[in-house]
Amino acid sequence: MPTTVTTPDANEECAYCGSRIFDHDPICVRDCTDDCGSPTHFCNYACLSAHIEENDLTAGDACEWSPDEPGCS
Repeated sequence: MPTTVTTPDANEECAYCGSRIFDHDPICVRDCTDDCGSPTHFCNYACLSAHIEENDLTAGDACEWSPDEPGCS
């Protein structure tokens, strides 16, 4: 899926806390299971992590690993 890479506006705000992303260590993410839509910007990994946790975005996205069960790595 091709996407266009652009630099966000200098005043772009963090999707989680509202801080200006370029005042920190910005991260840009896209949901490419949903047509790689517009990017979402976070000012740092802590805000991205909090957003993931609060929205339960990891539920069902990975196998539960067990050393006795084949097929999940």
